[in-house]
Amino acid sequence: PTGTGAQPPKRGGPTSAGTSVPPRGAAEGQLRDPPPLCSLHQTVAWGFSSLTSAEMLVLPLVSCPRYDRLLRIRALRWEYGSVLPNTIQFHMSAEEVEWFSRYKKSLATYMRSVGGEEGLDLTQDIKPPKSLYIEVRCLRDYGEFEIDDGTTVLLKKNSQHFLPRWKCEQLIRQGVLEHILL
Repeated sequence: PTGTGAQPPKRGGPTSAGTSVPPRGAAEGQLRDPPPLCSLHQTVAWGFSSLTSAEMLVLPLVSCPRYDRLLRIRALRWEYGSVLPNTIQFHMSAEEVEWFSRYKKSLATYMRSVGGEEGLDLTQDIKPPKSLYIEVRCLRDYGEFEIDDGTTVLLKKNSQHFLPRWKCEQLIRQGVLEHILL
């Protein structure tokens, strides 16, 4: 000890800056056990260092291309609905198709649980609607399409209709209808 009375910090104890020195044998980036009896400041410093270490372990998983691809596949569910076009499924692996199917079922279960008896379709309005009815053109033969009041509309290629927006959103995403902008 020098004349100031200061001693070097013990391993696992606080430094003069108030941070904890890692105990011997704990390499940088590894999780450590907290000191058995310590102050609140030491506990917070230990928790922060452990959190930082855990984040460093998870970071490679988050920034991997496979994770990015799963995020894109998840976005496809919101864009196209529960049925993906064959051209997109063709470019997906069997594991990705299985993941999409599980995500689709999980989302459907959640939507049924929050919307009362009939459920709540969160995928209906991607953009806030400007009007309740829109003019659409049918891009391919689809057949009869029933709207809420019980009337049916025959969707034939190149036919135009004025229909409720929420009933058309899914068909627009699937490429059956296109919204005619005035």
